[in-house]
Amino acid sequence: MAGEACGHCEECVKHKERSQKEYRDLMNRLKRIEGQVRGLQGMLEKDAYCMDIMIQVSAVNAALNAFNKRLLASHLETCVKENILQGNDEVIGELVDALPKLMK
Repeated sequence: MAGEACGHCEECVKHKERSQKEYRDLMNRLKRIEGQVRGLQGMLEKDAYCMDIMIQVSAVNAALNAFNKRLLASHLETCVKENILQGNDEVIGELVDALPKLMK
């Protein structure tokens, strides 16, 4: 388990310090998405037409994809860049492994 986070202790878990602006932007996006999901719940509770619900699900998916793209861009601009500059090329493998999961 060398070099991997155990998930049990504070020392092993990777962290990312974000600027206040980035934090607010990402949090605002998530709150909007949360509102969209609650809207879906309301539509289902009110027996909305299937196609109307599916269109809103598509909007939620698009919002999640936009959130993920912003987070990926930030990761590349900060975490990946800093690790490469420090000689840690393992971050490239981590990204290559994650991309198929992100592109589903």
